[in-house]
Parts: sequence; C-alpha cells; structure tokens
Amino acid sequence: METPLILQHRQARVLTLELHRPQARNALNTPCLEQLVYLLEQADADTAIGAVVITGTTRFFAAGADLHELQRQDLPATLTDRRPLLWQRLAQFSKPLLAAVNGYALGAGCELALACDIVICGESARFGLPEITLGLMPGAGGTQRLIRCIGKSFASQMVLSGEAINASRALQCGLVSEVCVDALTLERAQQIAEHIGRQAPLALRAAKQALKQAEETGLSQGLLIERQQFATLAATDDRREGIAAFFEKRTPNYQGR
Repeated sequence: METPLILQHRQARVLTLELHRPQARNALNTPCLEQLVYLLEQADADTAIGAVVITGTTRFFAAGADLHELQRQDLPATLTDRRPLLWQRLAQFSKPLLAAVNGYALGAGCELALACDIVICGESARFGLPEITLGLMPGAGGTQRLIRCIGKSFASQMVLSGEAINASRALQCGLVSEVCVDALTLERAQQIAEHIGRQAPLALRAAKQALKQAEETGLSQGLLIERQQFATLAATDDRREGIAAFFEKRTPNYQGR
C-alpha cells in the first residue's frame, strides 16, 4: 500500500489536511498537488465540513515545487503541464481555507499559503519565493497574489531577490494574520476554523466570493458583486434563522438553505 501524500484529520466541522512528504520537505510534486485538490473538492461537496486547514510538519510547511520534476521538463512539457489546471481548481474551493504554517513555506509552498483565505504561522515560519535564484520565476500565482497581499515594492523585493522573510515581517506586511508559538500554530488555526465553520454556510460562501472579487476587480464592480451576494442571502432560511436566534438569545441552527 502506497504511503499517502496527504493525511486527513476530522474534528467536528473542520477538516485538517497535512502535507506528508517528509523525505522531500513536503515539496509539492504533481501527485501531491493532485491529491490535495481531490480532497479539497470532496470537502467542498461535503455539507458536514465547514472549513479546511492545510498544514505541514514542524520544520516544513512546504519547501517548494519538486525540482526533480522541473529538471525533467522541457518547453513542450511545460506548456502542456497539468499543474496550472490543478492550481485553478484549488482556487475555486468555495469554503474557508486556512493555512497553519510552521517552518519553511517557500516557492510553491508560499504560493499555497497565499491561495488560502487566512494564514496562521508559528514563530519559526519563513516565507519566500526563491525561484529567481534558480533561473526561474514563480509560476503558481506567486507574483500576482503576493503583490495584491503586501504591495508592489515589498513583493518586488521578495520576488526579484528570492530572499525569505520571517514570521514577524510576514505579520507586519499582512501576509499572515497571526503569529503563535510553534506548538500552538495548528491548534490556533483549527480553533479559528471551528468558529468559522459554525457560521451559516451560504453566508460564508457569499462572503468568500465577495472577498475574492475584491482582489480581482475594481472597487465599483466589487461593490456591485458584494451587494448582489448580500441580496441573494435575503432569500435564505439561514438568514431568517440567524436574526431570529439573535432576538431569541439562542444559538442559531443553520441548515445551509
């Protein structure tokens, strides 16, 4: 039996996916990325799952793409590579997606963290896009998501120098939302995911969609999409239940409809 590349842990409405290629520092080769996307798509269709946390080991969240794979790719193979489609499918995950990062998140590992909605990291975390030092450049969203996350000047410095930043700097520039002691990183991310997962599923989906559009459109279009999502929720049972529960001072019982 083959060793799984992703380990699954389920607690209440939170699914934790642990990258499991310790011998390769959790490098995201194609089979690992395929398995990750497959599990995310299963979770997207499972109404019992409210949020997902992606994590790695204590020393490596993910050290990048698999250089052995890249070394074997010539131009035709790069042009027909299925990895870009896998990254697109990952980006279409509609539920809240959190990263719990300890150790190194480099190259594709950093790009995976950037593709998540919320990033919680430990004090040991290091984020970087070192592709330039290998005669490469980021190719899985690194240049596009990083500049939207931390701004032009600092993103350009990271991409063009290939130098990594520590957890403190990542918090300062907005790449992560919280820094914990390493031993509590995953627990904290799961705690946040559990709280988020208790909210109304349709509202979570709508809010995530509006947040994504804020990165991809101008303000006027983003405001229009936000209002459309807001109006759509007016027809849901969960909206009525949420308001009723507030006035009745009880915990809402959301049904996802």
